[in-house]
Amino acid sequence: MKYRTLGRTGIEVSDIGYGAWGIGGGMWQGASDDESIAALQRALALGLNFIDTALVYGDGHSEQLVGRIAPKPVTIATKIPPKNFLWPARPGIPVEQTFPYDWIISSTEKSLKNLGRERIDLQQLHVWNPEWIDSEIWRRAFEDLKESGKVRFVGVSINDHQPDSALELVRTGLIDSVQVIYNIFDQSPEPRLMPLCREMDIGVLARVPLDEGALTGKITEHTTFPEGDFRNRYFRGERKREVVRHVAALEKDLEGFGSLAEIALRFCLSNLAVSSVIPGMRTVRNVELNVAASDAGPLPLDLQAILKKHAWEKNFYS
Repeated sequence: MKYRTLGRTGIEVSDIGYGAWGIGGGMWQGASDDESIAALQRALALGLNFIDTALVYGDGHSEQLVGRIAPKPVTIATKIPPKNFLWPARPGIPVEQTFPYDWIISSTEKSLKNLGRERIDLQQLHVWNPEWIDSEIWRRAFEDLKESGKVRFVGVSINDHQPDSALELVRTGLIDSVQVIYNIFDQSPEPRLMPLCREMDIGVLARVPLDEGALTGKITEHTTFPEGDFRNRYFRGERKREVVRHVAALEKDLEGFGSLAEIALRFCLSNLAVSSVIPGMRTVRNVELNVAASDAGPLPLDLQAILKKHAWEKNFYS
């Protein structure tokens, strides 16, 4: 396992982190707690030391599992859900309805209890709206949490496929990290957000590196998911057919280079602005495969150039 510095925080985090949405259950079906715990334990044994979760994942269940397993030296990031429970943040809705001061504080208290910790290493707003940039509400809440010692560093999780919506926020220097969708299909953070984060020394967490499974190469037109699983919506209609077409073109260009999933993770690691890539993992097997991408390291430049032409503008979350 290799490690990188999480921006100006100075924290050394594994470049492959643990995305803990799936182990919370709820919108992700099919994993048992025993299986999730085994996966977490295997990841830690292999040197992974960074876990990203959220209060809303399984209504706190993900945080509770992480709290049961993760030793104190492991860096944990979590997220405050919007009070109106709207993902992504909607234009025109004020911060008072989304992240009022008391909600930020009380959500953090709940996460601390779930995690069994006295301090959260990285607390994040789970959505972001650039209209909130000048509000004192979220700023004061973050400042008070840090001053109280309950939160060490703060950041935001940027709305799906909207990396430029956080540019002004990054320039303020008020946050320590951003979490953003970044993968072979969605390369939109590269032109502006990534260079600015390097300039400002802001940590970058690359989420959805496997595009909810599309970049594993295992999605076919006939793939089915358990009832209640959010992927039924994500891959609805003709979307699986579109995925198959784009993945086929990608795999044709990658013939002889290795597995698609490993290349997808290494693509993210090839960008030096990225502090940690956080794929979702629920099985020991997936943990072992994903961690191996860290040892393999960034992709050669010629392969990176091939992948540039496979950017795909879409939004399956909408």
